[in-house]
Amino acid sequence: MLLVALTLFFILLGCFLDGISVVVLTTSVILPMVQAAGIDPLWFGIYLVIVVEMSQITPPVGFNLFVIQGLTGENILRIAWAAMPYFLLILSGVILITVFPEIVTYLPSKMGR
Repeated sequence: MLLVALTLFFILLGCFLDGISVVVLTTSVILPMVQAAGIDPLWFGIYLVIVVEMSQITPPVGFNLFVIQGLTGENILRIAWAAMPYFLLILSGVILITVFPEIVTYLPSKMGR
């Protein structure tokens, strides 16, 4: 439940702030809570980067949507609609690494040997 709440929280923040601001503003408060829940900090860092990037293509103020609009000159609603499959793809990746955290921690665990 914590990860579901954090995912929704980061998506909501990403609608209004850029990615670096979201990470800087929230990490110092959320990281102790995540560590207390027993979540690996390395896994959480990768999760955080993926979720923040996912939130950057979320309307109404997704930062990357405005970048694409500036490059193409298209309507922002058309761009948001075109970005929806990518949002769903990244969301499925987040669900995948949440269900199977070994995907993220496999290679780092092999480096310690």
